[in-house]
Amino acid sequence: MVAQADAAVFRPVRTGNPFEETVERLLQAIKLGVVGPGERLPAERDLAARLNVSRVTLREAIHALTEAGYVESRRGRYGGTFVNEQLPAPRRTPARKLARDLGAGLDDALILRAVLETGAAEAAADRRLSRAERDHLQRCLDENAAASLADYRRLDSRLHLAIAELTGSPSLLSCTADVRMRLNELLDAIPLLERNIEHSNDQHAAIVAAILSGDAASARQAMQEHLSGTAALLRAFLA
Repeated sequence: MVAQADAAVFRPVRTGNPFEETVERLLQAIKLGVVGPGERLPAERDLAARLNVSRVTLREAIHALTEAGYVESRRGRYGGTFVNEQLPAPRRTPARKLARDLGAGLDDALILRAVLETGAAEAAADRRLSRAERDHLQRCLDENAAASLADYRRLDSRLHLAIAELTGSPSLLSCTADVRMRLNELLDAIPLLERNIEHSNDQHAAIVAAILSGDAASARQAMQEHLSGTAALLRAFLA
């Protein structure tokens, strides 16, 4: 886990629905790759404090995710709650039903994503990055490029979050994580196309190269082109 993305998803829940929102936060961390398969969630006491929920509520949420197949609890010196190596397949909502339910939500999600992520790419390229930050971004790129179809969505999300992390803005990172969850619900309703994945990987490489070279204008343009391709596919299948 990376500290900034970790903080973005494990932020305090609101008071109205603590159990439901705790489940949402934990699932967000898992589905966006902030805590990967086989990795351990933060310690219970620490996680409950960060989410601002009781340990009873946290345990109930973890129990629900255990029954759903996302995590397992281990006892002993090296115990804790770990993300399962094999995660449940996403439930795919039929594209036509999702399109009917969305209404104007598709354009809303795509516009918000475009504003956030093109700005994030530009801001990341403008920053003077540390060696650790540069290595982390390159590692996320390499892992995404080598991902299987089953892991592609999670590692793609992780790469986009890594770019948002590099802006140094926790608020932007939190917003990016939230809109990415909305986007993944849409993407799960359409097929993964190998040609599109190849094209996306090339675009990812161009975005990362621009960020690492400090070329803010090129980073913004490369991200815009990438997001436009995703938007075109979504509109083709859903609009």
